[in-house]
Amino acid sequence: MAGYLLGIDIGTQGTKTSLIALDGSIIKTAYEDSNLIYCENYAVEQNSDEIYNSCLRTIKQVVTDSGISYNEILSIGIDGQMAGIVGIDENWNAITPYDSWLDNRCDKYKQWIKSIDEKRLILISGSPAMIDHAPKILWWKNEKPDTYKKISKFLMIGSFIAGKLCALRAEEAFIDYTYLHFTGLADIVNCKWSDELCETFGISKTKMPQIVEPWKIIGKISKETADKCGLLQGTPVIAGCGDTAAASLGAGIVKAGMAFDVAGTASVFSCCVDRYSPDLDNKTLIFPKSVIPGLWNPMAYIGGGGLCLKWFRDEFFGGSQSYKELDERAQKIPAGSENLIFIPHFNGRVLPDSPYMRGSFMGLNWVHTRYHMYRSIMEGIAYEYHYYLNIINSLVGNIACTSVLAVGGGAGSEVFNSIKSDILGIPYYTQSRSDTATFGMAILAGYGVGIYDDLIKTITGFIQHKAKVEPSSENKVKYLKQEKSYEDALKAMDWYYGRSNG
Repeated sequence: MAGYLLGIDIGTQGTKTSLIALDGSIIKTAYEDSNLIYCENYAVEQNSDEIYNSCLRTIKQVVTDSGISYNEILSIGIDGQMAGIVGIDENWNAITPYDSWLDNRCDKYKQWIKSIDEKRLILISGSPAMIDHAPKILWWKNEKPDTYKKISKFLMIGSFIAGKLCALRAEEAFIDYTYLHFTGLADIVNCKWSDELCETFGISKTKMPQIVEPWKIIGKISKETADKCGLLQGTPVIAGCGDTAAASLGAGIVKAGMAFDVAGTASVFSCCVDRYSPDLDNKTLIFPKSVIPGLWNPMAYIGGGGLCLKWFRDEFFGGSQSYKELDERAQKIPAGSENLIFIPHFNGRVLPDSPYMRGSFMGLNWVHTRYHMYRSIMEGIAYEYHYYLNIINSLVGNIACTSVLAVGGGAGSEVFNSIKSDILGIPYYTQSRSDTATFGMAILAGYGVGIYDDLIKTITGFIQHKAKVEPSSENKVKYLKQEKSYEDALKAMDWYYGRSNG
């Protein structure tokens, strides 16, 4: 069969659209920056219609630049940011801004939810209390009651865009199951809205969309959309999934025991498992569903982990040295950076929740150089990952993660991958395809219309590993003491900053 697929990724920083051939090759990609609006009271918003228009423009650009005919595009899939919401009216018009996952104005409602019965919340929804859908909805309900009454449904940004492309109405609103852990309102095991949680938090289920499978066809491109972006009216659009779920799928994380490292602005570590075992005691791991039925992707992340490296380069080197040059110098520093410890939580620790924690270098002495400090940043991120992995293993019975697949900008650093591999004691892989989110969405779109009959087999067949880093047992021994020091330092900082802000 001839034809192409479109994968669209609605990220925090911008919109990316890729045209994918049926053999998995990326033909064209277009990208457009998004506009984050920083308001008072820690609010961060985006204009949903601006994001929609960026999708129209990037779709038109890849179709035009590729020179293909619009009727050769067989299906479209869209992923999006996961913890934000937008409210729509009956006609699918956005009547609130897109309330970004970065928006902290609803913190008091998060704290209220946390105080009720957080273990029960984690057991049902798979996630501890966070700045996600439930506290955001409560903010609109209590702070903007007139607007809240007008809201027919609360949507994810990816769902909003897909529905707008297809001219849906509110009664057709949907959310796919990869987002459910972030709602704080869903029975994630049974894929339904939880009467208990909705009643406890005072949120009506009537404002929540129907829960669907990620590959479900939710509509077809409308005439208005077709006229604006050059697509064929009637082209199928699938439900899509969350951006992390899409990136994981596109990276080939499709069986238990595979781990996934998103080495980007945020540092995300996840492992694929075949059982639901929420983190009731540590309150560190989120337990989302994988796109693949029967699999789960327990994960945690450092908000701005990768940003620490950029901050250090810009502030200590004035941006004059490339990351490659810094990596070469850091490679010569001994494992453990001669007892230097770095804490990467510049704007609070996300998981577990410690909002007042801050970053730090600990143990500096006269022997340390800027390159020791640079290496210690990478080691600090790896120590945090090791903490996550230990919890994953304790929850699911040592599933023995056999490999880690790294994507994102940091995945191109051999020394960074080596440090993580040594500390985790697991081989690290990279692959030739860096953009796994739009790729994963395109393949899922193909699966949704029957082009591919086996999602796991198809994804696995398209994966091409680029490099492998084996862990060093010698370095692992050197890191053992540092790992304990890192965890002790976290406890001390949590106590200090919690006390000073309590």
